[in-house]
Amino acid sequence: MSEWKEIPLSKTTKFIVDNRGKTAPTELTGIPLIATNCISNNNLYPIYENLRYVSSDTYETWFRSHPQPGDIILTLKGSQNGAVCLVPNPVDFVIAQDMVALRVDENVIDRLFLFATLRSPEVQAQIKNLDVSGVIPHLKKSDFDKLLLPYPDRKVQESIGQIYISLSNKIDLLHRQNATLEKMAETLFRQWFVEEAKEEWENGTLDDILSVKGGTTPSTSEPDYWNGTIHWTSPRDITNLNGIYLFDTERKITELGLSKISSGLLPKATLLMSSRAPVGVLAFAEIPLAINQGYIAILDNKGVSKEFIYLWLKTNIDVVHSFSNGSTFMEISKSAFKTLQLQIPPKKILDDFQIVVKPMFDKIKSNQTQIRTLTTLRDTLLPKLMSGELRVKI
Repeated sequence: MSEWKEIPLSKTTKFIVDNRGKTAPTELTGIPLIATNCISNNNLYPIYENLRYVSSDTYETWFRSHPQPGDIILTLKGSQNGAVCLVPNPVDFVIAQDMVALRVDENVIDRLFLFATLRSPEVQAQIKNLDVSGVIPHLKKSDFDKLLLPYPDRKVQESIGQIYISLSNKIDLLHRQNATLEKMAETLFRQWFVEEAKEEWENGTLDDILSVKGGTTPSTSEPDYWNGTIHWTSPRDITNLNGIYLFDTERKITELGLSKISSGLLPKATLLMSSRAPVGVLAFAEIPLAINQGYIAILDNKGVSKEFIYLWLKTNIDVVHSFSNGSTFMEISKSAFKTLQLQIPPKKILDDFQIVVKPMFDKIKSNQTQIRTLTTLRDTLLPKLMSGELRVKI
């Protein structure tokens, strides 16, 4: 890391919030309990996903201590081992086991620089290499002495920290705008088609308003099928997606591989829904692609917009889940999916609704494009700044 000194993580903190090794008693409602699935290097702050809750009494008496605004959360175990987020202000959650909140000693190191450093590729690699589990990724708090961080002079620390947080704040703002826009669209949907639904509207099924396709996986033992230029997606691409538009896929196939997929190449703007483990994750494809067997691809060749279908599925996700079954994992078949019942509004109302919500979805897509650009810029700059390849102008 250039000519910079190094400092162990253990020397940079003045206090560590640590409830690891103990599972808090949970409730159906109460104060959110943030688990490792809520912490990601893609987000500035924890996300509220698959939450559990604790009571006020548990909050007051069970935990050793609680995070404070500005602390840095670091996960220690599981697939998200090494993920880092900031604690927001105000703090409306508690943290579960398998993570800690680091209270930075600002007399030793700049807080935002430490946050950026912990996310840098070199330090992330160190964290993975300190894994002691052999089965489940696991970083021991006692190994913080061994986790060595770059330690330039204070002005350089502050400049790097400000560059990283400025880009991260812009990304976070766009994410929050998108969350607000999607909530607005969902609220309008419920108002138009649930609260103000008319008895005289036609009763039908999804099969009356859309068509669906399923996918397959070309043989993974045939190298001629893989590493081509055609996008091929499994639900992993959208369960890890930080948005509702899919711009890229983890894997690509060749023309020969595509020939083995019965559904062929699906057009841009196809609505994708995961049909197994988990059921009901949704995304709009912004690229032509092929899909595997874990999807139901929804096509709008019967005149109803995919934005309407997306919002109907979001609003009725419990119904979708109720039609799923399976002994190994839950799955909904295409035939069962098509039988889901709904009221079909008149075309005029559907068209009027589309005029209202389409600009919201267009803005979400535009924001997500900016997020991708800013994230690439931030994540490209960080290792160059940390290595000294790019010099910070003080």
